[in-house]
Amino acid sequence: MLKRRVCHFSRTLREVRVLIFESEKTIPSSRYNSSMSTVLITGASGGIGYELAKLFARDHHNLVLVARSADKLAQVATELQAHGITVKTIALDLAAPPAPKFLFDQVQREGVIIDVLINNAGFGIFGEFAQMPEQEILGQIDLNIRALTELTRLFLPAMVKRRSGRIMNVASTAAFQPGPLIAVYYATKAYVLSFSEAIANELRHSGVTVTCFCPGATHTDFARRAGIENSRIFKLGAMSAEKVALDGYRAVMEGRTLAVSGVHNWVVAQANRLAPRKMATAVSRWVAEKVS
Repeated sequence: MLKRRVCHFSRTLREVRVLIFESEKTIPSSRYNSSMSTVLITGASGGIGYELAKLFARDHHNLVLVARSADKLAQVATELQAHGITVKTIALDLAAPPAPKFLFDQVQREGVIIDVLINNAGFGIFGEFAQMPEQEILGQIDLNIRALTELTRLFLPAMVKRRSGRIMNVASTAAFQPGPLIAVYYATKAYVLSFSEAIANELRHSGVTVTCFCPGATHTDFARRAGIENSRIFKLGAMSAEKVALDGYRAVMEGRTLAVSGVHNWVVAQANRLAPRKMATAVSRWVAEKVS
């Protein structure tokens, strides 16, 4: 059985090398132009969300950008409006329970039709679960799970009715194994992966695609906020937010159900399916530990 699984893994790895080689090519700016459709991106003031916004703006999609910082959103909007698109900004903390419904209602009141939903906002915190403040635990669950789920539920019915739409839920390579020292974050991303793949299957004949996008370590402000900038996973190497966003952009616009950014991240994610769970967990702890 193990031999068959290893052979299947080897064949799949050969196939994915072709896909990754293709993803390194420059994308023509007109390839994903969609007649001025409107894209809503959460966590859009920096990092992967900001880089995704730049890609959508380049291809002339109107934008609704959501993040906590009004000042940062205003700067991003000014920059992206140079592409001749409409950019609306909404400063909002989506971890607050009323926030997703407030966002949806505001978009509805203004008559904006959302063609693409990018659930990118999320955060993690380093530390042992037993010592972690309750607000940090629940905050991760509220933003990474509850807000993502609620926004998907709120915007999805109209897409199904139109038989057109795209949703991308940003998970992480953390979704593929338990994560000691970052336990809650890893668990929330496992939820995002399972949830996204399940509803993608439910919607397979609806005209709506759901993509689960799994970046690995990425150079953004996430690591500083999480307290993991000195962990082995970042010392071993991280991808640029620009490259990661390009992989995510391709994935959502091509309607892929699951996409892992970077060949090394893909190999690690697949290896975890073969490794014993205790081994995968031990390795996960090792890479999360801080080094001088």
